[in-house]
Amino acid sequence: MDAESEQKQDAITKKYLDLAILSDASTVIVENGEEIVKVNSMHVPNGTDPQKYLNGPDQIIPADSYISCSPGGYVKLRIGSRGPSAEPPVSVPGLLNRMAIRYPNEAALATKKNDGKWHKLTYKQYQVNVRTIAKAFLKLGLERYHSVCILGFNSEQWYIADLAAIHAGGYAAGIYTTNSAEACFHCLETSRANICAVQDKKQLEKILSIQSRLKHLKAIVQWEGPVDTSVPGVYSWEQLMEMGSKEPDTQLDNVLKTIAVNECCTLVYTSGTVGPPKAVMLSHDNLIWDTYTVGERLRDIRPTNERLISYLPLSHVAAQVVDIYITLANAVTVYFAQPDALKGSLIETLKEVRPTRFLGVPRVWEKMYEKIMAVGASSGGLKKSIAVWAKEKGTQHHLARMNGAFSADMRGLPIDFTLCEMINYWQEGTSCGYKLAKSLVFNKVRDNLGLDKCLTFVTAAAPLSPDIKKFFMSLDIPIVDAFGMSEAAGAHTLSVYPRFRLDSSGEVLDGTETKFEGSASINGPGEILMRGRHVFMGYLNDEEKTKAALDDEGWLHSGDVGRLDSQNQLYITGRIKEILITAGGENIAPVLIEQVVQSELLHVGYAVLVGDRRKFLSILLTLKAKVNSAGDPLDELDTEARKWVASLGSKATTVSEIVRTKDPAVYKAIEDGLARANKQAISNAQKIQKFAILPADFSMNTGELGPTLKIKRNVVYEKYKDIIEGFYKE
Repeated sequence: MDAESEQKQDAITKKYLDLAILSDASTVIVENGEEIVKVNSMHVPNGTDPQKYLNGPDQIIPADSYISCSPGGYVKLRIGSRGPSAEPPVSVPGLLNRMAIRYPNEAALATKKNDGKWHKLTYKQYQVNVRTIAKAFLKLGLERYHSVCILGFNSEQWYIADLAAIHAGGYAAGIYTTNSAEACFHCLETSRANICAVQDKKQLEKILSIQSRLKHLKAIVQWEGPVDTSVPGVYSWEQLMEMGSKEPDTQLDNVLKTIAVNECCTLVYTSGTVGPPKAVMLSHDNLIWDTYTVGERLRDIRPTNERLISYLPLSHVAAQVVDIYITLANAVTVYFAQPDALKGSLIETLKEVRPTRFLGVPRVWEKMYEKIMAVGASSGGLKKSIAVWAKEKGTQHHLARMNGAFSADMRGLPIDFTLCEMINYWQEGTSCGYKLAKSLVFNKVRDNLGLDKCLTFVTAAAPLSPDIKKFFMSLDIPIVDAFGMSEAAGAHTLSVYPRFRLDSSGEVLDGTETKFEGSASINGPGEILMRGRHVFMGYLNDEEKTKAALDDEGWLHSGDVGRLDSQNQLYITGRIKEILITAGGENIAPVLIEQVVQSELLHVGYAVLVGDRRKFLSILLTLKAKVNSAGDPLDELDTEARKWVASLGSKATTVSEIVRTKDPAVYKAIEDGLARANKQAISNAQKIQKFAILPADFSMNTGELGPTLKIKRNVVYEKYKDIIEGFYKE
């Protein structure tokens, strides 16, 4: 929207606002360019007492800026004149109320209890429990614009505490379960937490160890296991439910009347790989509008007929938007995985629940890939031949669908075959072959993964190798990409089958804007800049860092480098901070080279390219190893890596043995793999000259991986700085 349009909108908004205030009306008609949008609104500029305006929770309180870093601040909304950006704003409580009215008896949340059965909560019960806990939070002293921090694995209580905090006029703020006590202190103190909800005794002890330093903390609530309520300020979940049920609705309803869609409701803490984590302020409109736009892109969501498994950390924005809000907005039933989901139990939950949509981070897809490869390696000759034939048919089928979706005459076709497509497939000889392959191979693969009912497969949070995506596509599991960041309320792009590319990071969402800094072309390459109703308010109490992320025109600087193609597909080549600049001045994006290396060396766990300001590139490699029950890597090679090492003629069974002896067979195999990777390099400067096998695989507990299993490069560089320096000694 240009400056002239904004001035026009503000003038019209003021005109109707004055009429609404004079008549004490609850509905304001706001003209946005060419259309009329009705919004429930009582507007007041920042700095005015919001208690005078009691038309929430779906009211808009306009401000003079799109940015606010202050608790209790309001921001302008980029409501467009048509399309998704013109969608009337709704608050989090407003959405929950809408769904409880529309689908009162449909299952919202499902938890597997000790009896082995799934216990379900309906949408009406969900709302009742949220309101009950919200009343208890108010009773315990939750103040407006203070937070409730939540520390635990995904659960019914996590969801309820999150929404209850928002209903009660506070901020919901998730904390990663892997955080140390000091990291927890940072989140609790900077968000002015009045209440902390913890899963169990282990997490409770973290908070108790820092409780005396938390000047705003009034209560700690434990939702699982025996609770020692003799400790001052510690409550059980059952006590809160009882407390809230005895409170009248009056105070909660009065708070809800003060809430506005353009105020903060959730704090998402960044990973903090450089400096302490920043608190990303997301408004009701940020979350609900992004939720709406993703739903519009998917098109085929069937309310009350969808199942999703919640297992990724809810402290991460992608999991929060998908698991809490997209499911809520579309009457999806959420099934909670076990706490050890990422350590191996997820596959069993998948088989039991049979989700209709599935979001996986790259490491989850890679683990599935390894499982399929292991099964394939143990198959007989005939089965292998059939699998090879089937994968060829699967690849042909899906490439034809993808190419058809992007062609001018077939753009936007529904997923069902058209007559034109059927004729095309028959002529190419792939239609019957694909159907036979589906019957013989693909259905069995999906069954074994628990994905036989799944309609959408998504990868997010980090790049997934195009080779792995192609592998899954050949098995009739087409994985599409989503890209976003905490500061963009989760998603900025999302592709849908068959309109996707194996090497893209998704199609830009409708209603958003994208441009590229530092590029002469409108489509890049350059730093990716984003703008829209999904872009965050600011970093809590940090104006300096907010100004670094958001420019004066409201563009969010992502720090990622990429480009757009003619079909609005976004391609990301790396992060600005991760770009390696060789001594010769060539800019190199490490991710692309690392992916090539991993595709040539399948038993390498992680690959980290180094060479910034150096004469040549080197690479740090880990070998895939077994993990213990806590998720820590062991010294023993995993089954497939061990088989690979044995096939090379080596008797080594541990990582330490290979590293200590510089096992000739293994090192030669890696040299050969790197040589194959170097053949794909676009210049000599992008060829790898040296490597090292690290003494242990990466994990969250040892610090090299973040909560979504994304590599923390700075940690790796610091931890193995001596090895890196050794590459470049004369």
